[in-house]
Amino acid sequence: MTTARACLGCALAHAVDLVHEVLRQDRAARVEVEVLDDARAGARHTHVADGMVRDDLLAAIEANQLGATLADHCQPARGIVGAGRKAGDGRNGLDDVVQAEDAAAAHGPIASFGVASFGPIDIDPASPAYGTFTSTPKPGWAGARFHDVLGQFGVPIAVDTDVNGAALGEWLKGAGQGCTTLAYTTVGTGIGTGVVRMGKPLMGFSHYESGHIRPPRDHAADPFEGSCPYHGDCLEGLAAGPAIIARWGQSLSELGSPSDKIELIADYIAHLAANLVLLHMPDRLIFGGGVMKAPGLLQAVRRLTEVKLGGYVRAPQLDPGLEQFIVAPALGDHAGITGAIELGRMAAGQ
Repeated sequence: MTTARACLGCALAHAVDLVHEVLRQDRAARVEVEVLDDARAGARHTHVADGMVRDDLLAAIEANQLGATLADHCQPARGIVGAGRKAGDGRNGLDDVVQAEDAAAAHGPIASFGVASFGPIDIDPASPAYGTFTSTPKPGWAGARFHDVLGQFGVPIAVDTDVNGAALGEWLKGAGQGCTTLAYTTVGTGIGTGVVRMGKPLMGFSHYESGHIRPPRDHAADPFEGSCPYHGDCLEGLAAGPAIIARWGQSLSELGSPSDKIELIADYIAHLAANLVLLHMPDRLIFGGGVMKAPGLLQAVRRLTEVKLGGYVRAPQLDPGLEQFIVAPALGDHAGITGAIELGRMAAGQ
């Protein structure tokens, strides 16, 4: 993997050159930049300082479930600049940042940082370890802390999980608009759920870990022991992308989405969906991530969730067939960074 030169610096001096490099190599990056450019009006923080109206940058960072892809977004005079790169070692990636004064000289002052990151990570603002990766199995990331690098900017920093960021983004501008309570679950290289109520991500003493719930199993139908290094056959160890490949050698999409395999994975995911309903009573469930893109999977999850609920919960939100209740993300892969921008706005007090 290639370490990003500016993997944690938003509005850094090398951001524009990095984007041009990505555009030359990857057409998908061009789409990302264009989409983000449409949202440029939401990436600044206008406030009064020293008797003058200032229009500072809101800096947003998404470190997603891949554990290595970091998207940096800022808004210099030409609009939002976005780039996705990969970092192999967490500490090297955190350390590889252009000096704050160079970034400010190139793009203007930054008002705040919003970070939506993979975990496990400390997201308690009152904790002395706020923003620190804890027991993550991703090599090189345990003990790394966003504040150790971003602190050089001397501005507020808000850190939350990638799924809370995605939930916030979808609540604000995507499929969760109009919801009071929204639950967003990603099923990709890992499984995790973020819950937002009235625009505020929920948590307890830490973030939720829905991917490590153990579902009921039929060992005859699925003898696979699971791939989670901590729990073996938890949801993540049974239904996340790496578990599917470990079990069958290919992803569901590569296998052609055979009905028996779709049914098995959908049953595990539906167990989570039903529990999210019982625990949080959300207005809508959003399921995103690479695994959920397999043809037929979302439809199977709807059907099996309805079966598992058994008619016990009756509410107008639970439409027949759950086609309006369980949906795909409207923002696609941009949900997380949209939420991270909002976290930056919250940190700036806007």
